[in-house]
Amino acid sequence: MAGAVNRTVDVLVVGAGPAGLAAAARLAAAGPYRIEVLEREQEAGGVPRHCFHGGFGLADFGRPLDGPAYARRLARAAMVAGAAVRTRVSAVGWSGPLTLDVTAPTGLERITARAVVLATGARERPRSARLVPGTRPAGVLTTGELQQSVHLYGVRRERLGRRAVVLGAEPVAQHAVRTLRGAGVEVVAMVTEQSRGPRRFGAVPPPPLLTGARVTELLGRGRLTGVGVSRLDGRSGVIRCDTVVFTGDWIPDHELAREGGVPLDPGTRGPAVDGSFRTGSAGVFAAGNVLRGVESAGAAAGEGRGVADAVLRHLAGAPWPLSGVPVTAAGALRWVAPNRIDEGAAGRAFLLRVREPLSRPLVEVSQDGRILHRSQLLGTAWPHRSVRLGAGWARRVDPAGGPVTVRIGS
Repeated sequence: MAGAVNRTVDVLVVGAGPAGLAAAARLAAAGPYRIEVLEREQEAGGVPRHCFHGGFGLADFGRPLDGPAYARRLARAAMVAGAAVRTRVSAVGWSGPLTLDVTAPTGLERITARAVVLATGARERPRSARLVPGTRPAGVLTTGELQQSVHLYGVRRERLGRRAVVLGAEPVAQHAVRTLRGAGVEVVAMVTEQSRGPRRFGAVPPPPLLTGARVTELLGRGRLTGVGVSRLDGRSGVIRCDTVVFTGDWIPDHELAREGGVPLDPGTRGPAVDGSFRTGSAGVFAAGNVLRGVESAGAAAGEGRGVADAVLRHLAGAPWPLSGVPVTAAGALRWVAPNRIDEGAAGRAFLLRVREPLSRPLVEVSQDGRILHRSQLLGTAWPHRSVRLGAGWARRVDPAGGPVTVRIGS
């Protein structure tokens, strides 16, 4: 990159969301290391910056916070510990195994690190990625776009719309409904392919809920005028609206990892990691929602602290594993993480996601036909909520054996 300023740091963290900031705070507090965090947005904090609801901070700071307050505390903790948190700075590519090309308001930079932590988070898939046909009118948003418009830029009903349809029934869909109502927009329907929606909706009445249905077309030119809806039983119709919000369906923001040749897991679609957050590229770690789509901010921050411990061992000279026993998902399981077994796996729980709701499913872990673990879940496994599987069975994995298979089913 001609004209770029060449610099070196000890650890370069890409992404200043909960995982990246928590990692930076612990790393900076641990020793005389140069820790630098890059964030392409104008402010650090990630998604919580525009989540004006509670549910944050109890595990990290011992008190309930809303999203913006939580984001500010995470950023402040990293900077007080000594990390350099730089905003409006984007990592645009790799020029070496541990060297990133960067654009900043001050110009081009080429930064080489002893370790790189990818904490680029996740995003909701927009209409185009969900292959919903129709025109390209205004008024089509994801939850993140909606919350940024309302909470960061003050957009109200006059510009946002008057009648909205929300696609999805996960908790994030409920937050979208509350954001729309707070902006003065009437929510005329929630549409979900699931067989049932949320049982609770706080103290306010839920909007009309259409289950077992999907949006098949967007209508209108210039501005959205409605959405075509098809029921799974074959019935179809049109809901008149001028705003539609696509919620959930998270995908890891893995472009930088992919460009750097970091191996991805086909199930999670994020970087494949072992129990110490080490990827298949020596010196490159990954943590937080870039690994598999969205978990809570507290969970991502916990992984940030976990990856910091692993990075410190790496800086102290711990060897990088040449390989590991791969972990694969089977049956009704969509993915399992982490994706490889290493010596640290026995201490860290695995996360599982199912393809469809399953009541009291059976979980079975095996290697080369040998059963390592079998248990039955007590409740229902939901596609939008991870199941935690203890890792005690990982001690019985044969390092020279074949892949470990995690299967879930009725």
